[in-house]
Amino acid sequence: MANSCRKLVFNIYIGFYCSAVIMPQKCICSQFTSSPIDEFNKDAEAFPVATNGEIFPWHELRLPTVVIPLHYDLLIHPNLTSLDFVASEKIEVLVRDATQFIVLHSKDLEIINASLQSEEDVRYRKPGERLTVLSYPAHQQIALLVPEKLRPDLRYSVAIDFQAKLADGFEGFYKSTYRTLGGETRTIAVTDFEPTEARMAFPCFDEPLFKANFSIKIRRESRHIALSNMPKVKTIELEGGLLEDQFETTVKMSTYLVAYIVCDFTSVSGTTSSGVKVSIYASPDKWSQTHYALEASLKLLDFYENYFDIHYPLPKLDLIAIPDFASGAMENWGLITYRETSLLFDPKTSSTSDKLWVTEVIAHELAHQWFGNLVTMEWWNDIWLNEGFATYMELISLNITYPELQFDDNFSNTCFEVIKRDSLNSSHPISNQAKTPTQIQEMFDAVSYNKGACILNMLKDFLSEETFRKGIIHYLKKFSYRNAKNDDLWHSLSNNCLESDSTSSGFCYSDSKKTSNTLAFLRENVELKEMMATWTLQKGIPLVVVKREGRSLRLQQERFLSGVSKEDPEWGTLQERYLWHIPVTYSTSSSNVIHRHILKLKTDTLDLSEKTNWVKFNVDSNGYYIVHYEGQGWDELITLLNQNHTLLRPKDRIGLIHDAFQLVSAGRLTLDKALDLTRYLQHETSIPALLKGLEYLELFYLMVERRNISDVTENLKHYLLQYFKPVIDTQSWVDEGSVWDRMLRSTVLKLACYLNHAPCIQKATELFSQWMESSGKLNIPTDVLKIVYSVGAQTTAGWNYLLEQYELSLSGAEKNKILYALSTSKHQEKLMKLIELGMEGKVIKTQDLAALLFAIARNPKGQQLAWNFVKENWTHLLKKFELGSFPMRMIVSGTTSHFSSKDELQEVKLFFESLKAQGSHLDIFQTILEAISKNIKWLEKNLPTLRKWLLISI
Repeated sequence: MANSCRKLVFNIYIGFYCSAVIMPQKCICSQFTSSPIDEFNKDAEAFPVATNGEIFPWHELRLPTVVIPLHYDLLIHPNLTSLDFVASEKIEVLVRDATQFIVLHSKDLEIINASLQSEEDVRYRKPGERLTVLSYPAHQQIALLVPEKLRPDLRYSVAIDFQAKLADGFEGFYKSTYRTLGGETRTIAVTDFEPTEARMAFPCFDEPLFKANFSIKIRRESRHIALSNMPKVKTIELEGGLLEDQFETTVKMSTYLVAYIVCDFTSVSGTTSSGVKVSIYASPDKWSQTHYALEASLKLLDFYENYFDIHYPLPKLDLIAIPDFASGAMENWGLITYRETSLLFDPKTSSTSDKLWVTEVIAHELAHQWFGNLVTMEWWNDIWLNEGFATYMELISLNITYPELQFDDNFSNTCFEVIKRDSLNSSHPISNQAKTPTQIQEMFDAVSYNKGACILNMLKDFLSEETFRKGIIHYLKKFSYRNAKNDDLWHSLSNNCLESDSTSSGFCYSDSKKTSNTLAFLRENVELKEMMATWTLQKGIPLVVVKREGRSLRLQQERFLSGVSKEDPEWGTLQERYLWHIPVTYSTSSSNVIHRHILKLKTDTLDLSEKTNWVKFNVDSNGYYIVHYEGQGWDELITLLNQNHTLLRPKDRIGLIHDAFQLVSAGRLTLDKALDLTRYLQHETSIPALLKGLEYLELFYLMVERRNISDVTENLKHYLLQYFKPVIDTQSWVDEGSVWDRMLRSTVLKLACYLNHAPCIQKATELFSQWMESSGKLNIPTDVLKIVYSVGAQTTAGWNYLLEQYELSLSGAEKNKILYALSTSKHQEKLMKLIELGMEGKVIKTQDLAALLFAIARNPKGQQLAWNFVKENWTHLLKKFELGSFPMRMIVSGTTSHFSSKDELQEVKLFFESLKAQGSHLDIFQTILEAISKNIKWLEKNLPTLRKWLLISI
């Protein structure tokens, strides 16, 4: 799944039958020391009560493992007029231990009847025995009570008839609508099951470990088509003009990967070099926007087959743009669903950032066809094995297939984003306990995605590209169609010899001297499992403190805590028991060699072979750690940047800027020192480094502007426009140059216009007027489109016209830009109108409400409005979004985490306490409170310094 915390917010970067199911044996069997039926008979009072008043025979959130599914036969008939569906299923199960009940998941389904057949019954066509069905909604479970004990090692067939309404939200089997060019509203039916919503569509064993095969039939009207994971085998005509599509049986997979859709979409198709048919589906009026996605999908699927040395195992792959979709995309095997803005590309309105995002999401979801689908984590605590790998593979795949997108230069931001979260005490380990559906949903966050990707990239840098690749190929081949956990990955990376690579003595051949040297070093000095446990089983990020004394480097590691300084009383307690095995790298002035060392102790000393003027740790920012240079270390690096910044790699310059400002938040570096470091930027030739420095300065501006600290706001505005004037003045208002040239143009001109820079406002106003006069037909350059719309939205006539165009536009990319522009209005009644339209869900779709509230909250005139709305409408929001879902987390975080006053902190704290009392608690609440506290401390400590530095600098 492409996590929308990584997606563009209005264009701001703001997963023989028995072995496959049962293995590894200890995971399934060790959960129970006695059979569930014995446990039930011992203490019935400890068990919950079903909805009919009878005792429900199971009390755990996780399903018992005495009965496992082998095969599902599903027949689904959605009615897109009455907006409901009727269905039936037959589940072939294997009984592993004697039991008198079968427990499976079901949520919001009406069970009409259930029956059971033994193998003998099926063989002799005897009717099934009717089963008593008990329901326990608190655990989203049903129990099927059988008249006689089911016998171990036998197969049975469970038949269930059921029906339900198509869901109103974005989970399970739900309805989605779109408007045609002619103004007609049409409805489609679509599934989205990850992580725990397959149970909303059919009763099932809805846990990733219960892999099975699925044979799916879908009934529909002739004006629609049906899609599912596998190709269609045949279509049967039924009475009344109905058609029944029958699909090939799937490979063995988890329930959350099942998908089916009934729609009237059209497609464009192509074939990979290995013969896989790839199709891109969209609503008919948006068919022209599918071609780039097809090109990218064909290229990326070919790449992954070659890179993983494993053929994509299905005969086809469909990618479909869904009009209503909560996240960025979902990797259903063979039928990947996308938000429209994550798949469709319109050359007239999609910017270079939009193109990068679409390519990135396609790369992410296609990687999942191996990481997640072919090999699936055993339980959701290790979702990072899916999401971290898919995020990491974006980097690997796009560097090769689309070098012109220069994605490698942007990957460090993937790590910098998660460090903001991971440096708070409320963070969590990558591999973390998750039991309830809400807890599981909260695991889909920056820690699982970004930190997972960053530690994999760090490990690849440590092991070497070749060794790492061989290890993951070994992992994928060994656990194909099965489930895996953390330790399985580390074992594969430590012992990555495939049979074809091994000699009779058990050693691997390798053409790479670096690989063999690294492996030898690894075997002598590091146990990979032990090393990586320090990164996956404990939360947080390490700080490496470096002090140079002559030719000696004294190293010390501690836990990096943003918003907590060494002087704070809690600092010592928060440091206890934290220790990482850190693969540090460093370079010096005396050579181009990248030096490597494993820092496993709290303190260590390294000897330099020769005298050096400076030392820089964490080469190319490949390591997931922050570096602080004590003594003269920072002064030496600042001097170096001012004298000849090109002596450091571009990524090292980016890393220095990032680390310096992070250290300010931890009280380890003064703000004026970090700001002095940015003075060299007027000579910076690397656009990513320039943008990183600008990012922090803009962040400070927005913080003081929201607090209405007028003198600092004005002085910082003056400094930005004066200091970056050469960069601003050289920007053209056309789409040209490299990806980073175009990123720079969008970022710099957006800031200049936001700061009311007269030439910027004048040019944007001129283009907006021409666009209005052309009735919206003028093609404005896509890189400045959002800027032009934002300036135009500041007048009543412009705002109203943009809202009209928003409703008419067929481009999701353009609609995002318009909606962002509308959210920048200084008039609260207009902002409130947007929120009302988002809640209504017609003009502004409900899927965009979270991003809309986020954007309005970032508007100084809208921050209190958005926050008040969330407080007053919490129960209404819960009817639209699941509590732990990404949209709900984005709403609550987006409207609060930028606060920076004690009054705001107290207000948010009281609101969260009231929610907790009502049973609406999220782990993210503590993260938000920490973030606000950090903002308060930052301003208290650094505002005087910022004020003084600006007075000196302007």
